[in-house]
Amino acid sequence: MEKNNLDMLEVLGKKAVTAKFKLQVLTEEEKNKALLCAAQGLLDDREEILEANARDMRAGRENGMQEGLLDRLKLDADRIGAMAEGLRQVADLPDPVGKELEAWERPNGLHLKKISVPLGVIGIIYESRPNVTADAFALCFKAGNAVILKGGSDAIHSNGAITASLRKSLKKTGVIEDAVQLIGATDREITTAFMKCKNYIDVLIPRGSAGLIRAAVENSTIPIIETGTGNCHIYIDESASVTDSVNIVINAKTQRIGVCNACESLVIHEKIAGVFLSTLAQKIKQVHEVEIRGDEKVCEMLSDAVPATEEDYGREYLDYILSAVTVKNIDEAIAHINRYSTHHSDAIITENRENARKFSKEIDSACVYVNASTRFTDGFEFGFGAEIGISTQKLHARGPMGLPELTTYKYVIEGDGQIR
Repeated sequence: MEKNNLDMLEVLGKKAVTAKFKLQVLTEEEKNKALLCAAQGLLDDREEILEANARDMRAGRENGMQEGLLDRLKLDADRIGAMAEGLRQVADLPDPVGKELEAWERPNGLHLKKISVPLGVIGIIYESRPNVTADAFALCFKAGNAVILKGGSDAIHSNGAITASLRKSLKKTGVIEDAVQLIGATDREITTAFMKCKNYIDVLIPRGSAGLIRAAVENSTIPIIETGTGNCHIYIDESASVTDSVNIVINAKTQRIGVCNACESLVIHEKIAGVFLSTLAQKIKQVHEVEIRGDEKVCEMLSDAVPATEEDYGREYLDYILSAVTVKNIDEAIAHINRYSTHHSDAIITENRENARKFSKEIDSACVYVNASTRFTDGFEFGFGAEIGISTQKLHARGPMGLPELTTYKYVIEGDGQIR
């Protein structure tokens, strides 16, 4: 790796460490003022951001990027407006820093308090989605953290334009611009080197493909919060409303195919499979052609279904493809989902309350839905303003990560001369 890139990472790291000590003492009012200014700044800089995104989109099409990934990459006026609204919503949320989480007194008179504090410097590696640039900044900043961003080469111009807008707004409000920094280099070597900047970065969050997350887990010397890929399942129970089931599956599969909370796999009780599949096949075509890869029974019921392989049941397609399998009962459904799920978001459609409770209790995923689309696994939809990612691990954070997940805590111990 070139020495210039190593030197660049060291410069960014030192600037971030300097920034984190300034950010942790900002008042809630100062942070909110900067966030609102940044939200307006994104709207004011809309044309520059869209122009930069158009360059990335052209390059993506020329490189044969698939439709789902192009959708992730694309920005338009509405999506920039949504980014700005995300910043405003984060400004409206309570400051997570400086909260007294617990307090107690020991028999010797020592008074202990557990206080929420920022994590420090957060490194984020992500792919395709330029909106992550604004979301990550907003959440890290409100939680008192500095952030170093490493986006993918496919969104480099979009990410650069958004970061420039954010830094301009920070400067305007008198806040250190290095609260947010973007790594401009795009080669894999610098990504690997970034994963080893333990002297400067307190936590690393990889957000993207299974390959990216695996690379971070295997190469990073920095503590990691894993965000997961989404092989999300919907189980159609025998008591399910066919109308509700079809509407929910169409929404979860087709609203946006390139997102981690889209439905990729169907599990269907054999007693409802015939009527459900025939209705789904008829209605989903009115929205988009979706290829169904099914087991033997699914293929018997749908003439245009394609036989599924073992790999299909565990795959995140990010495409207009669904795997489908039939089961005899809810226990088979739960066993299948727990085997093939990425433990992101899984749903049951049912009118049976006992089955709903059983599914909710036994499915080992970050988000479990009853009679609703998996598309709601989103920090914005959960009321977090935005999200830093969706964690499928079990330590520190799980599910959509908002402000509280970007803090840690320390103990403050007050005495009046005690010695041990």
